[in-house]
Amino acid sequence: MAKTEEYLRKPEWLKIKLNTNDSYKGLKKMMREKNLHTVCEEAKCPNIHECWAERKTATFMILGDVCTRACRFCAVKTGLPNELDWGEPERVAESVEQMGLKHVVITAVARDDLKDGGAAVFAETVRAVRRRNPYCTIEVLPSDMMGRAENLEILMEARPNILNHNIETVKRLTPRVRARATYERTLTFLQRSKEIHPDIPTKSSLMIGLGETKEEIIETMDDLRAHDVDIMTIGQYLQPTKKHLKVQKYYTPEEFAELKEIAMEKGFSHCESGPLVRSSYHADEQVNEAQVHEEASKYKQAE
Repeated sequence: MAKTEEYLRKPEWLKIKLNTNDSYKGLKKMMREKNLHTVCEEAKCPNIHECWAERKTATFMILGDVCTRACRFCAVKTGLPNELDWGEPERVAESVEQMGLKHVVITAVARDDLKDGGAAVFAETVRAVRRRNPYCTIEVLPSDMMGRAENLEILMEARPNILNHNIETVKRLTPRVRARATYERTLTFLQRSKEIHPDIPTKSSLMIGLGETKEEIIETMDDLRAHDVDIMTIGQYLQPTKKHLKVQKYYTPEEFAELKEIAMEKGFSHCESGPLVRSSYHADEQVNEAQVHEEASKYKQAE
């Protein structure tokens, strides 16, 4: 089969404008000096120049830069992780302070080698950021931590402002796309976090373009809402290297707009949907809209 038939050509709307201004360079320098990692770099996020150079936001990736899983969509390194770095939480907190962030996203590699899945370091990072930055909202994006309820409880005790855990793909494609994670475990993880702290919004992200149908996308929305998920993001899957899964379809901006409309009709407080949208894209705006939606709901109930 010819190469042109194996790989779909990227459409015009996926072209990215690069911006390496002083903010971008300064942020990159600070990350290296503090020996910190970002999912922006490790996962080859297409929005890194916009977020770093224009919005001055970043998603910190803790627990090292080596993942114990090998998901077929993800560019993060896989292998045997290093020992835990208990100085990392404070370095993240210092960086958030230096950047003057009003909203920060903290994610991590999967650490299946640890009994708690890294929950203790996650929780300490949340607490460290809050001590130095009391007015900064904090969003966490953990792995499923092997589905152990006690691990999630450790993390939720630190009371992040948003609990984000990604469904990634539709149910039928999950075994092919994700390593070790399951569709049902993700839904249970999201539901449990809501049961622990009902007032903390939950969020999940879906990649499309892997061969799913529109009906399956809508079914995933329904499943997320049935498990009390508040915020949803929908983005185009982009193949990071030739070793990863191929793109089966590029959705148009119009199709993404339609999916957002459907999601909002389903009852999500916010839905970010677009070709370059990723889980943390415009996360600062999402938390604000979620809070407005929650206050509006409380007002209607009081009437």
